[in-house]
Amino acid sequence: GRYLSDKESSTMLHEQIRQLEEAAGFSFQTIAENLSNVFLFLLIFGMSATVDTKTVLGQLTNKFAILTAVGMQFIIMPFLGYLAIVLLQAYGGEGLSQAMGLTLLIVTASPGGSYSNWWCSTFNADLGLSVAMTAISTILSIAMLPANLMLYAHVAYGFSSDQEEGILGSLDFSSLFVALGIVICAISLGLFASYSFPNPTFQIRANQMGSISGILLIASGFLLSAGPAEEEESEQISTTSPIANYIGVAFPCVVGLVLANVLASSAGLAKPEVVTIAVECCYQNVGIAMAAAVNMFPDKHQRAEALFVPLFYGLVEAVVIGLYCVIAWKINWTKAPASDPLWKVMAMTYEVSAKKTDEEVTSLNDGGKSGYSSIV
Repeated sequence: GRYLSDKESSTMLHEQIRQLEEAAGFSFQTIAENLSNVFLFLLIFGMSATVDTKTVLGQLTNKFAILTAVGMQFIIMPFLGYLAIVLLQAYGGEGLSQAMGLTLLIVTASPGGSYSNWWCSTFNADLGLSVAMTAISTILSIAMLPANLMLYAHVAYGFSSDQEEGILGSLDFSSLFVALGIVICAISLGLFASYSFPNPTFQIRANQMGSISGILLIASGFLLSAGPAEEEESEQISTTSPIANYIGVAFPCVVGLVLANVLASSAGLAKPEVVTIAVECCYQNVGIAMAAAVNMFPDKHQRAEALFVPLFYGLVEAVVIGLYCVIAWKINWTKAPASDPLWKVMAMTYEVSAKKTDEEVTSLNDGGKSGYSSIV
């Protein structure tokens, strides 16, 4: 017999998965989606239960931090997506294709991903502000995402109202409302648990659970992106885009990170708050754009171009924000001492260290959080 090509082997594997699903009467994709919602709830619940209720309520009244974060998330980031399109059209020849440009606008208009809480917890930024911003940005995104998308789609491409409605129709608003419900419930219950059990031991255990859930959420995300339903699209994704396209997609994340630091520092915010705002504003929910790309473009070539944008942006934001968090820790912009080893900084929470001695906190962390938070 001959050896099967990678494509043939992949096709056979997905066919076997489909047959197994039919025999079992359920879909692995559906299970992965449900597990993602469970892990999302546990992630946000754990992070919310880590911080004191008074801390989060205090951050909600921190007008400079909230206004800076909201301005970055819903004004500057969408504008940077539009600016990337315009600059590439002016100086990069043809620039981003319309499919890529529209998808980039969706990415930059989307709210921050839930992973921002995980990043802020892992590298010990201001977790209270992160939880507050997650709640605010998720609620505001219901109105601001379509508003920004309609505005910049019209300005960039001159779309009519009917075309704009078609773009909005590609967005999975049901998923947005499900995420909104999960986030609000998780934050509310997490803060209630923190209020009901105001001791460092519970808070550290809650943080450990949230960290594990964050890793499991990443794993379930890989399952969703690699499922059989996406096979046809994933085979078509181009890996030969011009270098200008890579620069254009990365532009909003990199420039946004710099601007977030400048604006937050100019507002006189504490350094851990600056780090939190930078992470919250530049870590976008690329899943919204991926779903929209599949629904918006029936043509396989356009769909492939569109899917390239959230996939590459997701890679860029993970690398850039990861490096930024390490640098922020080393220059003492986080709650973790720069002198501590990296594994310790990522494996334990310093959010509750003010309530106990360093030895007690380290002992509590070593009792359960044995290094798994260092996995990215």
